Amino acid sequence: MKTVPRFFRSLVVATFVASLLALTAYADDPPPSWMRQAATVKPPVYEKDVPAVVLHDEQQVTLGTDGRLVTIENYAVKLLNREGRHFAVARAFYLVSAGKVRSIEAWLIRPDGTVKNYGKEKILDLIADPDDVYNEGRMKIIDASDDVDTGSVFGYSVVNEDTPLFYQDTWQFQSRLPTLVSRYTLNLPQGWKASGITFNTAEVAPSVSGSSYVWEMRNLAPIPPEPMSPAVSNLAPRIAVNYSPDNSTQAVNRAFANWLDVSNWATSLYEPQVIIDDNIAVKARDLTANAKTELEKIQAIGSYVQNLQYISIDIGVAHGNGYKPRASNLVLSRGYGDCKDKANLMRALLKALKIDAYPVVIYSGDPTFVRKEWASPRQFNHCIIAVKVSDATNAPTVMTHEKLGRLLIFDATDQFTPVGDLPDYLQGSNALIVAGDNGGLATMPIAPPETDRLERNITVNLNDSGSISGKISEKATGQTSAYFRREQRELSPSDFRQAIEGWLTRGATGAKLVNIEARDRQAQAGYDLDVEFSAPSYGQLMQNRLLIFKPVIVGRRNAVFLTEPKRTNPIELDSNSMKETVTFQLPTGFAVDEIPTPVSLETPFGKYVTNYETKDGKLVFTRSITMNRTRVAADKYAGVKDFFAKILDAEQSPVVLVRK
Repeated sequence: MKTVPRFFRSLVVATFVASLLALTAYADDPPPSWMRQAATVKPPVYEKDVPAVVLHDEQQVTLGTDGRLVTIENYAVKLLNREGRHFAVARAFYLVSAGKVRSIEAWLIRPDGTVKNYGKEKILDLIADPDDVYNEGRMKIIDASDDVDTGSVFGYSVVNEDTPLFYQDTWQFQSRLPTLVSRYTLNLPQGWKASGITFNTAEVAPSVSGSSYVWEMRNLAPIPPEPMSPAVSNLAPRIAVNYSPDNSTQAVNRAFANWLDVSNWATSLYEPQVIIDDNIAVKARDLTANAKTELEKIQAIGSYVQNLQYISIDIGVAHGNGYKPRASNLVLSRGYGDCKDKANLMRALLKALKIDAYPVVIYSGDPTFVRKEWASPRQFNHCIIAVKVSDATNAPTVMTHEKLGRLLIFDATDQFTPVGDLPDYLQGSNALIVAGDNGGLATMPIAPPETDRLERNITVNLNDSGSISGKISEKATGQTSAYFRREQRELSPSDFRQAIEGWLTRGATGAKLVNIEARDRQAQAGYDLDVEFSAPSYGQLMQNRLLIFKPVIVGRRNAVFLTEPKRTNPIELDSNSMKETVTFQLPTGFAVDEIPTPVSLETPFGKYVTNYETKDGKLVFTRSITMNRTRVAADKYAGVKDFFAKILDAEQSPVVLVRK
């Protein structure tokens, strides 16, 4: 073994001392040891588009014998480029009715070793959701994004105290950023035990010492953002933790053994709030005075509840009130409510007509988020409704439940999706039907592609200079109609017109919008749009002999473009269908010289067909596409990419006319 020369040993010591002096310079309160240690670690080399790397991510949760939880969160991130600045923010959530942030402090270690401390004077205390009228959830924030630069290390420590509503917790080991160390520690009183369920990776087993449990992962690679990719929560490793007293004789009402336990717990909150008084009964009769069928009655009440103003006022959340709706008669008298209030009011109005209905709690935004393996109310963030219907009522969102029979699933909050349809971000979700012993987890229906459909007919006059004029007539149903409906209602008339013009010009350069006529058929889940247009230079006239143009005038609204050479994450495809017929009146004196070869593609996830026909001076082009909701593994990416690449080629292929 070689010895290090004294000169170099002295140099190393001097350098180390200088680094320590630099680290403490300008710092009233130097970084804690865990952060100093994390800052010395040299991370691997990542792709240039990775903005930062998490050096240390840790949560230490301790349940006291008094039932209070104390949580210590330690986090450090190193910026790899300027795009990573927005990760230099510390956030601490708390509920004013049941918790508090004992402390929050942050530090910045610059590339030159100097340190900046962020104490009380830098803390912002804000409402967690500014869209709510009142919300007990608040957030303490320290924002250092303006101070950091490439090579900086930002870290913070938060100490929280609260009372758990459930003896359950979750930990996600990373976000999209690569993470070197991620650790979750649960310290329980003597005589308690814990267990964990791992998602999105092989089982992560805890190390156990007495009643202390530690789950840890290291050296996690970045999760790249890719189009049509699952949410990070379905890609990043995460655990769900249950804990309870080991002694079965101890009363525990905050742990759930199965989904039936969750259904019974939620039923105890929901059922007493269904109050039917004279006002409820009169309102139900008035709303359905002209309804002749069961479905018409449900539609009338559903439309009324959907159009009540959405206002969330969360009080007593830590005591279960975040899961408890307000009394139905109170919601009716006030004329507003949140999702669970609306579902509860609709239940009461239907019950006044002797139609049974049940609340359904669900996760909004990701149909694959809720996992069957973990029975917990913590997996949900939204409430919809299941209406018991007879055989006479048929709709795409009717499902058959083994105990409750035929149920029509409806979101009383989404004002763009009528009774009989369901927002696409809820379809196929695992959701909890709250019905006591008859309730439990169930999979929500998925509307077939033909109910989410766009039919488009275009008539075009093509003259010998290449200019065109024509009319586009669209008939949309299902969630395609909801998309169009939302677009029109949320935009001003001028912005709506501008959006349609933009859609036209993306397909036909220089296109001019002549007229728009829209007809919203919400009760039938339909939306019609007629657009008159012109384009002065659509076709290209060459040598005064050949006229070349593309038969695809406008693109599909939900077109897919996959250009990456390789794929890391699965591809999620939605269910929908489209059929288009374009009829070109060809200019006098021209005949068809070349037309593209018809295309017919069929895969397990989709089908695409084109066809051309010429007759009586007209060219008729048709195309249709049907997509099935599915998740395709990353190793099958080449097949998906090839499918959409062939569609793109087919829709870019020109028709050639020749002058006679």
